This record gives sequence, structure tokens and C-alpha cells, in this order.
Amino acid sequence: MDHKQVPVLDALAAYHAERQLPFAPPGHKQGRGADPRVRAALGDAVFHGDLLAMNGLDDRTSSRQVLQRAQELMADAVGAERTFFSTCGSSLSVKAAMLSVAGPHEELLIGRDAHKSVVSGLVLAGIRPVWVDPQWDTELRLAHPPSAETYAEAFARHPDARGALVTTPTPYGTCSDLAAIAEVCHRHGVPLVVDEAWGAHLPFHPDLPTWAMDAGADVCVTSVHKMGSGLEQGSVFHLQGDLVDPAALRSREDLLGTTSSSVLMYAALDGWRRQMVQHGRALYDDALALAASVRARIEEIDGLHVHGREDFCGPGRARDLDPLQLIIDVSGLGVSGYRAVDALRTQGLSLHFGDHRRINAQLTHADDAENADALLAGLHRLAAEARGLPRDRPVEVPGPDGLRTEQVMLPRDAFFGAVADIPWQEAEGRVAAEMLTPYPPGIPAALPGERLTREVLRYLRSGVEAGMVVPDAADPGLDTVRVVAEG
Repeated sequence: MDHKQVPVLDALAAYHAERQLPFAPPGHKQGRGADPRVRAALGDAVFHGDLLAMNGLDDRTSSRQVLQRAQELMADAVGAERTFFSTCGSSLSVKAAMLSVAGPHEELLIGRDAHKSVVSGLVLAGIRPVWVDPQWDTELRLAHPPSAETYAEAFARHPDARGALVTTPTPYGTCSDLAAIAEVCHRHGVPLVVDEAWGAHLPFHPDLPTWAMDAGADVCVTSVHKMGSGLEQGSVFHLQGDLVDPAALRSREDLLGTTSSSVLMYAALDGWRRQMVQHGRALYDDALALAASVRARIEEIDGLHVHGREDFCGPGRARDLDPLQLIIDVSGLGVSGYRAVDALRTQGLSLHFGDHRRINAQLTHADDAENADALLAGLHRLAAEARGLPRDRPVEVPGPDGLRTEQVMLPRDAFFGAVADIPWQEAEGRVAAEMLTPYPPGIPAALPGERLTREVLRYLRSGVEAGMVVPDAADPGLDTVRVVAEG
């Protein structure tokens, strides 16, 4: 296909060239009605690109097939059979994928390190999760994606499961052996869904981890806004094979998605695909070289260690690692990742997340030597000034046995049933009626229908006291916890 084409961007230019005068939403009418103070902050281009998809970008019957052609080009660019755009983020895309594979009370094998959007899909659909345990690094107190062997064992116990879902790469950049997991699923005649939100860039350079479609996955969800050039909420999901009905996948997306899709997001997705096909190899040559240089220079800073393949990959750990995710252990400075992230922000450096001992600085094709120098200067200042940062009580991170809780109710039943808010000290043994999610990265420590343990409660409570954020809790301070009402 001709990847010089950008159907959405071309249609947007044509709309303005035709001097269309809108008598339809959006009500700002190409920015004419927007507050001048808002236009000054956002720029006029935002409003000029914000128009209806139907009878705006395309005509009433979508006869120009603008969106369809853009999706076909994206599929061709990455080697998928079908591609769908979403302007509601991968949180919607992964729900649509789940609902196209399993229905109410049907079983779906899911890695327990799944994002909260997966749990939301369980709540909405009434799917019965069969949790597959991640691989736990006892020394680093870190979970890596589940192994293929663990999925095979789960299928042996639950032969009627309708499919499997795995999250890879994780927010820590670690990747599972997708080809082996896909082989396990296909041996049972069911599809593999991959939440590859952090891997939109993977198809465009051979030195990056293998991406889901090349590994044999059936559905792959990517967040182009995370590691690509998409706008926030810009997501793409890809399909191949005959184990998932494309009409069902589209209908589930239509069920959950908006009827007011953002043309701005479509345009950014379309332009990113052209950029990657034409320049992706060279851009990621530079990005990977920069990442290697930055990693080496971080290692020279006393008290810091940037994790590499030698830490994260190997037997009982991850299969591969995205080197663009810089996971930096700050425990040698005597501070938590939460405090380190806050300290770096005061220097004008916004990092993705921190945990009880690490911070995450993400590099992409957009970074250059100047950005890298600024990050390294900030890390040097952090190391020099660490003694003056607040010291918190250590976060009580349990081992895998302490973190793993028993699923005793369907997530949907626990979420929508009668609930009670009780002091966290009294919640041990009760069934959670809410998600309790350290965010970012957004992996629930407890979810609706799981029986709360003392270890999980102490982990979350000590984490909040140390600076952890748990925004989806009814009480983000975790003085109380929402549980299923007794009786």
C-alpha cells in the first residue's frame, strides 16, 4: 500500500479547503465561539481540527471511507489482518477485546498483573476470571509477566476457558514469551488477547521485543499515545486469524465507545503510521542508541542502578525487556521512588511513576541528547540532595503468597452488590467491593470479589503513608475500605 497517504489528514485539509460552514456540533464552530483565553492557551489549530467524523471529516454516508482507509493502512504497516481505531484509550479497547472472546459467567484466563481496565471489563461483562500468577522476583519485590507453563497449567484446570489475556510489556518494560503462550492457547483452540498498551512502537524496529501479531496473538491492543506520537486516548487494536469474529469485535467496541469520536485523535494516529513506515527504523536506531548511552551514564551515579536484562530476564523471570523503559532503583539513596519522583518534578522533570524503591523514566523516539542531559543532570542533583529528602517508614511489600488473594465472588457481583465502608484495620477476611490500585502504573492490589488479607492491607496502608496514590478507592486515604456487606 502507498504509505504516503494519510486519509484522515487529507480529509481534514479538504474540509477546510472546501470552506465548509458548520451548522452541526461541535458548538465552538471551529473555535469562533471559544473563549479567547482558551484559544490563547490551546491554540487555534486544536479547534480547527475538531470536527464531526460523519458529515464533517467524511460525508453523511461515509462514502469516502476515510476512516476505513486509514485503518487499512495501519494494518498493512504492522502486518495485521484488521485494525480498528479507538479514541477512548486502550482501556476501552481491551474491554472490547475481552467481551468479544468471553461472555457472562464464561471463564477467561488472565494474568493477575493486569491493568485496572481489565478488571473493569470483568465487572461490566460478568466474566469469570481465572487468575494466572505472574513470576515474582523475591529479591527485587517485582512481578514479571506469567510464563507459558503457568497458562498451560491453568488450561489444564479450566479446559472450558474461552481464551487468555496477557499484559506485555508491563509498565516496567518486561515482556513475556508471547509465542509460547499463543501456542498454548491455539493448542486448546482459543484466542490470545494481548494488552500491549506499552508496545505500539515494537513493530517498527528489529531490536525491540517481538510484538504480539508477529508472536501469533489473535487480538492486540496498543496505546499509541504511550510510546508513539498519538494524542492521549489514541488507541489501536489489531486482529488476525479466525478465532475472534471481527464483526463481534467491532460491535463490542461500538457498544462501549463514544458516538462522538475525536478527529484530532484519528489524525494523530494516521500521521504516526506514516511517520513510522517512512522513518521509524531510523528514529528507533537513534532512540535505542540514546537509551544505551543514558543507561551507562546513570550507572555512574552513586546510589542509582538502572535495571537491565541481567536483572529482569532469564529463567523464572521475563523473556525480554524494552530498553527504552529506564527503571531506576533509588533505594541506594535511602529514599522511596515516590519521594524521588516528587523531588525530580521540582526540577521540572516529570517521570512516569515511582514505587517503593524505583522510578521510571521513559524514553521514546521524541527524545534527544538535550533531553537526556537534562534527565541525567536531574538524577545527579537527586543523588546529591537525597539526604535532605523526607524519610518514610518502609512500604511493607509482601511476597507472592501475601499479595495473592482468593477470588470468592464474581467481580461484577461484588462491585454492584450491597457494600459497607469499614476501618481498614477491620477489613482482613472481608471481600473487597472496590479496586485498590496503586496508580500509576494501575495494577490493582485488590479487586472486587477478592478476600482481603492482612498483608495486602498493610502493603496498601504503608504505601499510602509513604506517598503511594490509590485514586480509585472510595477513600483514597485508606482509613476505610469498601467491602461486600455481610449477610
